[in-house]
Amino acid sequence: MSSEKTPSSASSSSSSSSYELCKGFNGLDKVLLRDARGSSAEVYLYGGHVTSWKNDHAEELLFLSSKATFKPPKAIRGGIPICFPQFGSLGTLDQHGFARNQFWTIDDCPPPFPTNTLNKAFVDLILKPSEDDIKIWPHSFEFRLRVALGPGGDLMLTSRIRNTNIDGKPFSFTFAYHTYFSVSDIRQVLEMRVEGLETLDYLDNLQKKDRFTEQGDALTFESEVDKIYLSTPTKIAILDHEKKSTFVLRKDGLPDAVVWNPWDKKAKAMSDFGDDEYKHMLCVEAAAIEKPITLKPGEEWKGRLELSTVPSSYCSGQLDPQKVLQGS
Repeated sequence: MSSEKTPSSASSSSSSSSYELCKGFNGLDKVLLRDARGSSAEVYLYGGHVTSWKNDHAEELLFLSSKATFKPPKAIRGGIPICFPQFGSLGTLDQHGFARNQFWTIDDCPPPFPTNTLNKAFVDLILKPSEDDIKIWPHSFEFRLRVALGPGGDLMLTSRIRNTNIDGKPFSFTFAYHTYFSVSDIRQVLEMRVEGLETLDYLDNLQKKDRFTEQGDALTFESEVDKIYLSTPTKIAILDHEKKSTFVLRKDGLPDAVVWNPWDKKAKAMSDFGDDEYKHMLCVEAAAIEKPITLKPGEEWKGRLELSTVPSSYCSGQLDPQKVLQGS
């Protein structure tokens, strides 16, 4: 991997950003973001794909497979792939659509973008359809993505998708931030759990997408899971007591949440995924799936995800996520 760095700066109509543009695996361009306290993020222009998010102790918070291939047109395994304009196989396109398989460009002059003026570590990317895209999905669009680091090391992704069709036709799409979190050991049911999805309805992709209602106080994991939770809260927590840390997902414009882990058999069947890596990852994905987003020409949709970490609460042998879920 080349590590040449070219300091770069960008400005928008609302504020200015600073980032470094450098070469990543296989010579692919990537953007490096750093905040003053030492947290960082990496974003590959291929796929508009966040591949790294580190806290101020340089601890990696996202999972990236050791077997991930950075060879287009194959998607990168891990980090935060963007699923657009189709989630999964819910349509006629290839799995998860084409946004994660395209080269995005840096947008140095985006339209006005309401943002926290304290966030100087950010980059704006843009994707427009190629001729090949239009052949398989005949719509014109502008997909603008801002990736930002907050002052406390929070990672924020904001997507703005606009219908730019000139034929007057609307289009519909499904969407997900397919986030791979790094966890200590998914199999430790007393140590690992997800809070915020209990009692909700979900579609089980392992049961022909049949609809069920989640039982129990929290999600723990003992086997493969692939569920789409519906009408989810704006905040979800992933508690990892072994790491003494909790991930907090805050989302807007993304009513659904996907929870996925391939477990051992499927892990071994994936060429770009280590046989035992399922133990150390969990996907919890902010998404809009059950009810596709429909845009008329000129209309824009916005979907926002904010990721942060807080220390895990621990009391009488039980993790106490309510302090997280009920917090600000």
